[in-house]
Amino acid sequence: MQEQPDRVLTPGLAARVELTVTDDDTAQAVGSGDVPVLGTPRVLALAEAATVAATARHLPAGTTTVGTRVELEHLAATPVGRTVTAQARLTAVDKRRLTFEVTVVEGEQTVAQGRVERVMLDRQRFIERAGRSS
Repeated sequence: MQEQPDRVLTPGLAARVELTVTDDDTAQAVGSGDVPVLGTPRVLALAEAATVAATARHLPAGTTTVGTRVELEHLAATPVGRTVTAQARLTAVDKRRLTFEVTVVEGEQTVAQGRVERVMLDRQRFIERAGRSS
């Protein structure tokens, strides 16, 4: 893949993604605990979805991003039926490495917060390499 200039993606890009918690999203359902509240793996998936949404329309043709590092604090329980919103904001671009600040809220309450790093790469080449590593 030819190196893309840093200005393709600029800090400040942001997106929000919402989820109304169902039984399928609970810690019980995803295997991360035995309580009927939003499971941490679903919180992380929602935060990552927001990072993907923040840059999706700004990526050069044929490129994608993949997650490489996550720091996430899950601070509050969210019961079934409540709606949470993940917000991601691109804070740094270092060549192909993208750093996002993420927050998940329910109303005014912060449910989770942290950072997600993603790397921009050639989508087809990544898929081909992943297939060979099996």
